[in-house]
Amino acid sequence: MKLKFITLLTISAVTLAQQNVIAQNDETDNSDKIKLKSAEAPASAERTEKVTWDGFDQTWWNGNDRRDSSVFHIPHFTPSILIDNNFTHSFNDPNDHTVVGSTALSRNDEMVISAVNFGGDFEYNGARGRIMTQFGTRSQLVPRNDLSPYRGQYDLADAYRYMDEAYLGYHFKNCLYGGINVDFGLFMSYIGLNSYYQQENWEYQASYTSDNTPWFFNGIRVQLWMSKYLKIEPWIINGWQSYGMFNQAPGFGCNVTWCPKESIKLLTNDYYGTDAALLSGRHRFHSDNSFLLRYHQGSKTHGINRAAFSVTADIGFEKGDGVNGFNNSDPVNNPAQYFESWMVYNHIWFAKNKLGWYIGGGWMKNMGRYLVLAPTGDASPLPNPYNPTANGGTSGTHPFTENPGDYFEGWDCSTGIRWMPNQSVEFKIEWVHREASVPYFAGPGGVTSPTGYTTTPVPATGWAPDLVTSENRIIAAFLFRL
Repeated sequence: MKLKFITLLTISAVTLAQQNVIAQNDETDNSDKIKLKSAEAPASAERTEKVTWDGFDQTWWNGNDRRDSSVFHIPHFTPSILIDNNFTHSFNDPNDHTVVGSTALSRNDEMVISAVNFGGDFEYNGARGRIMTQFGTRSQLVPRNDLSPYRGQYDLADAYRYMDEAYLGYHFKNCLYGGINVDFGLFMSYIGLNSYYQQENWEYQASYTSDNTPWFFNGIRVQLWMSKYLKIEPWIINGWQSYGMFNQAPGFGCNVTWCPKESIKLLTNDYYGTDAALLSGRHRFHSDNSFLLRYHQGSKTHGINRAAFSVTADIGFEKGDGVNGFNNSDPVNNPAQYFESWMVYNHIWFAKNKLGWYIGGGWMKNMGRYLVLAPTGDASPLPNPYNPTANGGTSGTHPFTENPGDYFEGWDCSTGIRWMPNQSVEFKIEWVHREASVPYFAGPGGVTSPTGYTTTPVPATGWAPDLVTSENRIIAAFLFRL
């Protein structure tokens, strides 16, 4: 009786096991995650794809995510949530609380919600996409510098301003070393080294080199993961930080990033396009180049944990339709129009990488002012978005000039302390000094009106925006990321 029961139990177990195997084999038709037995595997197994910079500690890079992993572990989707708040005081003490010449700062002596971003990355069987929303003052600060929405209809500035990334694409596996990504839509630019997300930067107020070059592109990019150390990324885009296209031809560019080992990063971003509205014969070239070195890697528990520096140098020009690149032989009819800049930063980490101190600065020269961030308020040379033809096409009645041949030179320096109690939270205190060769920053009288309020009419005589050649400020930043 016992033998019959054991035999019956054995037969039942075998039957259930066979049914389970059949069910598993049926699932292989719909899922590439179920692996066949080795006896059933094809003769030439699928090649395992490698990852560029795999195993490298990238958390020290300026302009890169300092986290070593995400707290989310959701199939096919990785959420991302960022909050960037700041408080800043200018010792010029403008009466309208307005900051001039920054894409990170907007108002003095007030708690400011600079950016709230949420979204994430999607991936399924090679299909990929990323969506990141944008709320806060940066949704006003950055789009205002793009004049392409004034071409045609549908108000691209308002249509796009609440997105900072929105692209879809496909990952081609088993090509090159780590595959190929092809993406379509709105994606970040790293010209000027710094990230658009303050959670990824050493400093808060970027130097001229970074703050006066693009934060985003709209177009197509192809990421070629060439080897363990090299990525090449060409772009075809609407233009230089533009939602739309200024003329008939798109802009072309390419990033090359090479990290021969964990402690070194070299990159170049190069661009060519026509980005002056109605001047299709004016061509722009720009080259942005950075070198990062982690020159000290110490104990993770005491003393100086690590130390690194970054150097960035840019050069560019516009030529044609009334401007002549670096040639200033005819300053009246065909003046020089070019850009030169550099910035250097050093960062030291200590207290188990929870504290950091940085110092740095930079310099910029821009003939023609074609990359200078335009002042706002009554000093703005940009069109009024609600009435673009008013005041001869400028928002202000006392516009800061941006004519061919106009000279602008500036330099800045800053230092700050970072407290990073964990990978999601950072508190930063920073002091910044900036200089310009012409009146540029908001002085005590501000740039809005005699009272500082937009409800006060600007008188025809007796008042003008109070622009000065220098400013000192202190910044407190409160940053969060999941």
